[in-house]
Amino acid sequence: MKKVFKWTLYVITFLVVFSILQVVILKFVPVYYTPLMVSNNLNQLFTKGSAECEHKWVPLDKISKNLPRAVVASEDNLFIDHSGFDFKQIEKARDEADKGKRLRGASTISQQTAKNVFLWQGRSFIRKGLEAYYTVLIELIWGKERIMEVYLNSIEMGENIYGAEAVAQQHFKTSASKLTASQCALIAATLPNPKKFNSAKPSPYIQKRKAKILNLMGKIGPVDF
Repeated sequence: MKKVFKWTLYVITFLVVFSILQVVILKFVPVYYTPLMVSNNLNQLFTKGSAECEHKWVPLDKISKNLPRAVVASEDNLFIDHSGFDFKQIEKARDEADKGKRLRGASTISQQTAKNVFLWQGRSFIRKGLEAYYTVLIELIWGKERIMEVYLNSIEMGENIYGAEAVAQQHFKTSASKLTASQCALIAATLPNPKKFNSAKPSPYIQKRKAKILNLMGKIGPVDF
Protein backbone atom coordinates (compact mmCIF):
# COMPACT_ATOMS: atom_id res chain seq x y z
CA MET A 1 0.00 0.00 0.00
CA LYS A 2 2.86 2.37 0.77
CA LYS A 3 4.33 1.82 -2.70
CA VAL A 4 0.94 2.43 -4.34
CA PHE A 5 0.49 5.62 -2.33
CA LYS A 6 4.04 6.72 -3.16
CA TRP A 7 3.64 6.17 -6.91
CA THR A 8 0.22 7.79 -6.87
CA LEU A 9 1.75 10.84 -5.23
CA TYR A 10 4.52 10.89 -7.87
CA VAL A 11 1.98 10.72 -10.70
CA ILE A 12 -0.18 13.49 -9.24
CA THR A 13 2.87 15.70 -8.64
CA PHE A 14 4.07 15.13 -12.20
CA LEU A 15 0.66 15.96 -13.67
CA VAL A 16 0.37 19.14 -11.61
CA VAL A 17 3.87 20.31 -12.57
CA PHE A 18 3.25 19.39 -16.22
CA SER A 19 -0.04 21.31 -16.33
CA ILE A 20 1.55 24.40 -14.79
CA LEU A 21 4.41 24.23 -17.32
CA GLN A 22 1.86 23.93 -20.13
CA VAL A 23 0.10 27.09 -19.02
CA VAL A 24 3.34 29.02 -18.44
CA ILE A 25 4.69 28.13 -21.89
CA LEU A 26 1.45 29.03 -23.65
CA LYS A 27 1.42 32.39 -21.92
CA PHE A 28 4.16 33.37 -24.37
CA VAL A 29 3.92 30.91 -27.29
CA PRO A 30 1.11 31.20 -29.89
CA VAL A 31 -1.43 28.37 -29.81
CA TYR A 32 -1.30 27.05 -33.36
CA TYR A 33 -3.19 23.78 -32.89
CA THR A 34 -5.68 22.73 -30.21
CA PRO A 35 -7.34 19.47 -29.10
CA LEU A 36 -10.58 20.75 -30.66
CA MET A 37 -8.86 21.08 -34.04
CA VAL A 38 -7.28 17.63 -33.64
CA SER A 39 -10.64 16.07 -32.79
CA ASN A 40 -12.41 17.70 -35.72
CA ASN A 41 -9.62 16.80 -38.14
CA LEU A 42 -9.57 13.16 -37.03
CA ASN A 43 -13.33 12.97 -37.47
CA GLN A 44 -12.97 14.42 -40.99
CA LEU A 45 -10.25 11.92 -41.87
CA PHE A 46 -12.41 8.97 -40.82
CA THR A 47 -15.59 10.26 -42.47
CA LYS A 48 -14.30 12.11 -45.55
CA GLY A 49 -10.75 10.88 -46.01
CA SER A 50 -9.30 14.40 -45.79
CA ALA A 51 -9.00 17.15 -43.18
CA GLU A 52 -9.44 20.90 -43.37
CA CYS A 53 -8.39 23.51 -40.83
CA GLU A 54 -8.37 27.25 -41.53
CA HIS A 55 -6.38 28.96 -38.80
CA LYS A 56 -3.88 31.80 -38.56
CA TRP A 57 -2.62 33.19 -35.27
CA VAL A 58 -2.51 36.97 -34.90
CA PRO A 59 -1.72 39.02 -31.76
CA LEU A 60 -4.56 40.77 -29.98
CA ASP A 61 -3.50 44.19 -31.24
CA LYS A 62 -4.07 42.92 -34.80
CA ILE A 63 -7.70 42.07 -34.02
CA SER A 64 -10.45 44.67 -34.23
CA LYS A 65 -11.38 46.01 -30.79
CA ASN A 66 -14.99 45.39 -31.79
CA LEU A 67 -14.52 41.64 -31.51
CA PRO A 68 -13.67 41.44 -27.77
CA ARG A 69 -16.66 43.72 -27.14
CA ALA A 70 -18.90 41.48 -29.24
CA VAL A 71 -17.93 38.21 -27.57
CA VAL A 72 -18.12 39.73 -24.09
CA ALA A 73 -21.57 41.16 -24.91
CA SER A 74 -22.86 37.83 -26.22
CA GLU A 75 -20.94 35.22 -24.24
CA ASP A 76 -19.70 36.62 -20.93
CA ASN A 77 -20.81 40.06 -19.73
CA LEU A 78 -18.72 39.84 -16.54
CA PHE A 79 -15.51 38.61 -18.20
CA ILE A 80 -13.36 41.50 -16.98
CA ASP A 81 -14.65 41.29 -13.41
CA HIS A 82 -15.05 37.61 -12.56
CA SER A 83 -12.29 35.23 -11.48
CA GLY A 84 -13.02 32.67 -14.21
CA PHE A 85 -16.51 31.56 -13.19
CA ASP A 86 -19.89 33.28 -13.32
CA PHE A 87 -21.56 31.61 -10.36
CA LYS A 88 -24.86 33.44 -10.84
CA GLN A 89 -25.20 32.07 -14.37
CA ILE A 90 -24.17 28.59 -13.22
CA GLU A 91 -26.85 28.66 -10.52
CA LYS A 92 -29.42 30.01 -12.97
CA ALA A 93 -28.65 27.26 -15.49
CA ARG A 94 -28.92 24.65 -12.74
CA ASP A 95 -32.30 25.99 -11.59
CA GLU A 96 -33.61 25.96 -15.16
CA ALA A 97 -32.44 22.36 -15.62
CA ASP A 98 -34.16 21.34 -12.37
CA LYS A 99 -37.39 22.84 -13.70
CA GLY A 100 -37.12 20.71 -16.83
CA LYS A 101 -36.06 23.50 -19.15
CA ARG A 102 -33.54 22.98 -21.96
CA LEU A 103 -30.01 22.54 -20.68
CA ARG A 104 -27.91 25.57 -21.56
CA GLY A 105 -24.26 26.37 -21.11
CA ALA A 106 -23.03 28.76 -18.44
CA SER A 107 -19.33 28.62 -19.30
CA THR A 108 -17.32 31.82 -19.23
CA ILE A 109 -14.81 32.82 -21.89
CA SER A 110 -12.08 31.64 -19.51
CA GLN A 111 -13.69 28.20 -19.15
CA GLN A 112 -14.21 27.88 -22.91
CA THR A 113 -10.56 28.80 -23.49
CA ALA A 114 -9.34 26.24 -20.94
CA LYS A 115 -11.47 23.53 -22.56
CA ASN A 116 -10.50 24.34 -26.16
CA VAL A 117 -6.76 24.67 -25.54
CA PHE A 118 -6.05 21.93 -23.01
CA LEU A 119 -8.86 19.38 -23.01
CA TRP A 120 -11.14 17.13 -25.03
CA GLN A 121 -14.80 17.83 -25.79
CA GLY A 122 -17.51 16.18 -23.72
CA ARG A 123 -19.66 16.55 -20.62
CA SER A 124 -18.06 14.10 -18.16
CA PHE A 125 -17.43 15.14 -14.55
CA ILE A 126 -13.70 14.46 -15.01
CA ARG A 127 -13.50 16.81 -17.98
CA LYS A 128 -15.49 19.50 -16.18
CA GLY A 129 -13.25 19.16 -13.14
CA LEU A 130 -10.11 19.54 -15.24
CA GLU A 131 -11.72 22.49 -17.04
CA ALA A 132 -12.23 24.23 -13.68
CA TYR A 133 -8.61 23.46 -12.71
CA TYR A 134 -7.17 24.87 -15.94
CA THR A 135 -9.50 27.87 -15.70
CA VAL A 136 -7.99 28.76 -12.32
CA LEU A 137 -4.48 28.32 -13.74
CA ILE A 138 -4.98 30.56 -16.78
CA GLU A 139 -6.71 33.22 -14.70
CA LEU A 140 -3.72 33.27 -12.32
CA ILE A 141 -0.91 32.89 -14.87
CA TRP A 142 -2.23 34.40 -18.10
CA GLY A 143 -4.56 37.15 -17.00
CA LYS A 144 -7.56 38.51 -18.90
CA GLU A 145 -5.71 39.99 -21.89
CA ARG A 146 -3.92 36.75 -22.75
CA ILE A 147 -7.07 34.71 -22.19
CA MET A 148 -8.95 36.91 -24.65
CA GLU A 149 -6.08 36.73 -27.16
CA VAL A 150 -6.00 32.92 -27.06
CA TYR A 151 -9.80 32.68 -27.11
CA LEU A 152 -10.15 34.87 -30.20
CA ASN A 153 -7.44 32.87 -31.96
CA SER A 154 -8.54 29.35 -31.06
CA ILE A 155 -12.33 29.23 -30.87
CA GLU A 156 -14.24 27.70 -33.78
CA MET A 157 -15.92 30.52 -35.71
CA GLY A 158 -17.25 28.56 -38.68
CA GLU A 159 -17.09 25.15 -40.33
CA ASN A 160 -13.37 24.22 -40.08
CA ILE A 161 -12.57 27.89 -39.37
CA TYR A 162 -10.74 28.81 -36.17
CA GLY A 163 -9.93 32.26 -34.87
CA ALA A 164 -10.51 35.87 -35.86
CA GLU A 165 -8.07 36.12 -38.76
CA ALA A 166 -9.34 32.98 -40.50
CA VAL A 167 -13.02 33.93 -40.22
CA ALA A 168 -12.29 37.49 -41.33
CA GLN A 169 -10.56 36.23 -44.46
CA GLN A 170 -12.96 33.38 -45.25
CA HIS A 171 -16.28 35.11 -44.51
CA PHE A 172 -15.62 38.82 -45.01
CA LYS A 173 -12.58 38.99 -47.35
CA THR A 174 -10.72 41.25 -44.94
CA SER A 175 -8.29 41.00 -42.04
CA ALA A 176 -9.14 40.62 -38.37
CA SER A 177 -7.92 44.15 -37.69
CA LYS A 178 -10.47 45.63 -40.12
CA LEU A 179 -13.59 43.83 -38.94
CA THR A 180 -16.48 46.23 -38.37
CA ALA A 181 -18.75 46.24 -35.33
CA SER A 182 -21.53 44.69 -37.41
CA GLN A 183 -19.28 41.89 -38.69
CA CYS A 184 -17.99 41.19 -35.18
CA ALA A 185 -21.55 41.01 -33.87
CA LEU A 186 -22.40 38.52 -36.62
CA ILE A 187 -19.42 36.34 -35.69
CA ALA A 188 -20.38 36.45 -32.01
CA ALA A 189 -23.98 35.59 -32.88
CA THR A 190 -22.87 32.27 -34.44
CA LEU A 191 -20.66 31.11 -31.57
CA PRO A 192 -23.22 28.92 -29.82
CA ASN A 193 -23.09 26.65 -32.89
CA PRO A 194 -20.58 27.79 -35.55
CA LYS A 195 -21.09 24.59 -37.55
CA LYS A 196 -24.79 25.30 -37.93
CA PHE A 197 -24.77 29.11 -38.22
CA ASN A 198 -22.78 31.02 -40.83
CA SER A 199 -21.70 34.63 -40.28
CA ALA A 200 -21.15 35.04 -44.03
CA LYS A 201 -24.72 33.97 -44.80
CA PRO A 202 -26.69 34.93 -41.68
CA SER A 203 -30.20 33.58 -41.24
CA PRO A 204 -33.01 35.82 -39.92
CA TYR A 205 -32.36 34.31 -36.47
CA ILE A 206 -28.67 35.30 -36.59
CA GLN A 207 -29.59 38.77 -37.83
CA LYS A 208 -31.80 39.21 -34.77
CA ARG A 209 -29.00 38.01 -32.49
CA LYS A 210 -26.62 40.41 -34.22
CA ALA A 211 -28.94 43.35 -33.50
CA LYS A 212 -29.16 42.39 -29.81
CA ILE A 213 -25.39 42.01 -29.56
CA LEU A 214 -24.78 45.39 -31.22
CA ASN A 215 -27.15 46.96 -28.71
CA LEU A 216 -25.30 45.32 -25.81
CA MET A 217 -21.93 46.36 -27.27
CA GLY A 218 -23.05 49.97 -27.08
CA LYS A 219 -24.00 49.54 -23.43
CA ILE A 220 -20.83 47.82 -22.19
CA GLY A 221 -18.43 50.10 -24.09
CA PRO A 222 -14.80 49.19 -24.88
CA VAL A 223 -13.27 46.08 -23.32
CA ASP A 224 -10.06 47.43 -21.77
CA PHE A 225 -7.36 45.33 -20.17
